[in-house]
Amino acid sequence: MPSHAELESYLRHIRACRNISLPGARIAFRLAGQHVGWVAPPLAAALRARAEISAEPDGFNLADPVALPQLNRELAAQKFFHWRGEAFDVRATPDGPALAQMDRGALPAFGVEAQGVHLNGFVRNADGLHLWVAKRAANKTLDPGKLDHLIAGGVPTGFSPDQTLIKEAAEEAAIPAELAARARHVGLISYTMERPEGLRRDRLHCYDLDLPEDFLPVAADGEVESFALWPVARVREAVRDGEAFKFNVPLVLIDFFLRHGLIADPVAAALRRALDSP
Repeated sequence: MPSHAELESYLRHIRACRNISLPGARIAFRLAGQHVGWVAPPLAAALRARAEISAEPDGFNLADPVALPQLNRELAAQKFFHWRGEAFDVRATPDGPALAQMDRGALPAFGVEAQGVHLNGFVRNADGLHLWVAKRAANKTLDPGKLDHLIAGGVPTGFSPDQTLIKEAAEEAAIPAELAARARHVGLISYTMERPEGLRRDRLHCYDLDLPEDFLPVAADGEVESFALWPVARVREAVRDGEAFKFNVPLVLIDFFLRHGLIADPVAAALRRALDSP
């Protein structure tokens, strides 16, 4: 494949996850005066009617962060988003203190940044490098039936990324904690994306885990339909040539391909610049 065509085939995934410039039509949302998100006009109209929300010239402010969970419940009941029943921390900056908790389903509606973990689970055998690929269950809320990483999940309230990885490894693939703890944190990937569920502002913690040849994942919690061990060339072709993977997985896989020398320059250098751009 000519270099330009190969580059474009990978870049389309990165562009798809960075398909919006803020603020656009969105309005800033603040907690106790600290900017944490962006709301679209329909939700903005509902917030204007709330007594606990101050409508200011440059956005909305909820002075008491303790009121946020109840606000979420009432807005979910009004069908502004789907209630997920899982609390996530709300922060003004990625490494700042948690200001409040918000239901996972509300994060895109409010344009609040979420953190997640993605694990490249790979095996080196006589036939070369292979990656474990998961197929998402058909009843998943987001991207049902799509291909996914061996382990991936959001970082909930009370957990660090490392702790989330070990929790998700046990829940999704029955990976023992002592094996999951060998995973190496290899980077961060961020994007801002318009999706059907709202504004995704995600910060993905990427991990590599070198697995033994006799390792077999088991779908433990019903979120994964099946697992398959693919030669890395097949994974790379699926990313390059199709849309089989969940929307954000190709970014983490492209990073894996680059770090393992599976894409040559000048395409590799251009992809690295694109991935590392804010």
